[in-house]
Amino acid sequence: MKWGLIGASTIASEYVIGAIRSQGDEIAAVMSGDAARGADYAARHGIPDSTTDLGGLLATPGVEAVYISTTNEKHHPQALAAIAAGKHVLCEKPLAMTVAEAAEMARAARAKGVVFATNHHLRNAGAHLAIRDLIAEGRIGRVLSVRVFHAVHLPPHLQGWRISDAGAGGGVIPDITVHDADTVRFYLGEDPVEVVAMAGVSGMGEGVEDSVMSVWSMPSGAMIQTHESFTHPFAGSGVEVHGTEGSIFGRGIMTQKPVGEVELVDASGRHAVAFDRHDLYGRGLALFAEAVAGRGRPAADGVDGVKSLAVATAVREAARTGRATRVNYEGF
Repeated sequence: MKWGLIGASTIASEYVIGAIRSQGDEIAAVMSGDAARGADYAARHGIPDSTTDLGGLLATPGVEAVYISTTNEKHHPQALAAIAAGKHVLCEKPLAMTVAEAAEMARAARAKGVVFATNHHLRNAGAHLAIRDLIAEGRIGRVLSVRVFHAVHLPPHLQGWRISDAGAGGGVIPDITVHDADTVRFYLGEDPVEVVAMAGVSGMGEGVEDSVMSVWSMPSGAMIQTHESFTHPFAGSGVEVHGTEGSIFGRGIMTQKPVGEVELVDASGRHAVAFDRHDLYGRGLALFAEAVAGRGRPAADGVDGVKSLAVATAVREAARTGRATRVNYEGF
């Protein structure tokens, strides 16, 4: 399969280009808003062509799929153009600036009959797959609560618009809370109903929030507590899932790399949980290719992207208003 890259991004260079090529696929062209940056990016990554024109990239001979990793406000129009051109789409999260826009993207792909996926990499990690399986197998009984601690220190090369540009979709809520929403949905197979939250600036945000804490209610009665931040260099990250018959502790697993530890604690003691340490992005791209071939579905499809954005949007609204906010999934 031939790919076009929409966005000459850091995440593509660090993770996705290699994952695409690991499937035996090739990258035909990259689009960047800056011609010089695009040409340099193409040269550094062995990509045959670069362009500043989206239509030109979509018309590149043989391109069947695109990966969108531009700033958040560009995802909606770029994805719709790619879908209209009949391309399969893997889009970075959040899918769009609003839930309504994200829903429009998912519905357009469904109508066109193309694969539309959200790059929620965490659900491809061996650690998270193991946690989901432990819950599904009933190893901790009925889930009572989940605590997600995802307060990290955003490295300088990733700061930029994420800490200063609300118009481009900056802020920790669209950057990290969406991941935690998807992770919780992946574990429990249910969607948050209502959230309360507080957000603030703790040293990095310039016109956008850099820290947030929230609590979510679930249809099953489980309660979810999450903490996301850009400003915590030594906090560590992870997940706790507590049930009537045991607890699961995942430490150092909220990351793009196959690292960390998972432990199950129950009446018989503490048990280290083994998990596969495969490449997260390689697994995601393999499932995407299978979906394009008509076998199965992507790791996270467009509806998953809509729903994670809906939760994050509700968290931001709850923090803004100081009121409990119901999650609006726009009919999904």
